[in-house]
Amino acid sequence: MSSQWRILDFTSFEGKIHSDDGAIVVVNSDGVSQRVSVADVAVVLIGMKVSFSAGVIHRLTDKDIAVLFCDWRGVPESGAFSWSEHTRVGARHKAQLELSLPRRKNAWGRIVRSKIQGQAAVLRNLNRPGAQELEHIAGQVRSGDPSNLEGQAARIYWSKFSDTLGKRTPGIGALFGPNSCLDYGYAILRGHGIRAVLAAGLGPANGVFHRGRSNMFNLVDDLIEPFRPCIDEIAMFLPADATPSDRSVKKRLVAAAMQTFNDAGSVPRVLLDLAQQYGRYVEGDIEKLPVPSWQGPSALNTDLKNA
Repeated sequence: MSSQWRILDFTSFEGKIHSDDGAIVVVNSDGVSQRVSVADVAVVLIGMKVSFSAGVIHRLTDKDIAVLFCDWRGVPESGAFSWSEHTRVGARHKAQLELSLPRRKNAWGRIVRSKIQGQAAVLRNLNRPGAQELEHIAGQVRSGDPSNLEGQAARIYWSKFSDTLGKRTPGIGALFGPNSCLDYGYAILRGHGIRAVLAAGLGPANGVFHRGRSNMFNLVDDLIEPFRPCIDEIAMFLPADATPSDRSVKKRLVAAAMQTFNDAGSVPRVLLDLAQQYGRYVEGDIEKLPVPSWQGPSALNTDLKNA
């Protein structure tokens, strides 16, 4: 697998896309065309002013590329994904459904612990107070997180950004500011998560902790939790009036979801590894789920400081 996966962003594009001999051809509203290879593409974002053929969807999903259809703000709201060809897809779906409650709770506790450790790292990397407090809380997380330390840590964590963020309010449709940047970055991260879960032969609706009856991607929302801090570190470093509708801001948030996560590689690479490990975990091949945590600091912010 490539370590340098790309995202093709057509959310602000006006024109047509069609497929041609292993690639896609992009034609803008002025009739200027460009041939684009999809060999190293992970996610394609389609905006509201893009026309495309069924052949394009076939070409992209055949290459295991997640296609996300975005609203007028550029935030994904639906998608097209290839059906998994994993050799154990049936066995893994069955194992997910039969996973015992103790093992489910153990996995969730490990996910929560890693997420809080990542939040502590963000505070430390951005020179905000509270890192030690969160590290202490992470050490107290038990199987299943019965005391909801995830929620306690979140309240402390977001309070440290109250001067720039105000109140963290997910999904409110904000057009600018940190809330909008976080929502956009998380949406891109979720696209990578969907791709990883399907590639691992897992059923995306059957989560570890998230159990929403109308949520097709409960498992995705569980597995991306430890990766959210790497988006936070970029979004909270942006100006208070930053907006995802700004091309440079959007480019930075897309890069945040593609950056190096740890020594094992990029966010998509490590997320895919976690999904594969979860598949092994539910089938009983491993006793404990190894969950990575964000440590940073992000090289993206270092580059911005030096710009």
